Amino acid sequence: MNDQEHREHPGQSKTAGAFDIRTIIGGLLGFYGVVLVIVGLFFTSDEQLAKGDGFHVNLWTGIGLLVTSAIFIAWARWRPILVEEE
Repeated sequence: MNDQEHREHPGQSKTAGAFDIRTIIGGLLGFYGVVLVIVGLFFTSDEQLAKGDGFHVNLWTGIGLLVTSAIFIAWARWRPILVEEE
């Protein structure tokens, strides 16, 4: 690398990757979303449906969490946080 290239790129940078808070939040929301979708599909009783006026609360909340998780992870991929190396 010559002096001109060194001046144009003073510090090398890399992405935060797995340590980006958006990735961590997206992973946790995704995990809870999967759990709620499974509970909503396979372990919902008629009594629980009656409490929610026939609305599958766990299922729809799980789907919402999965969508939110996908948004967080996509955001972290499209706009990564750059950390400068010394």
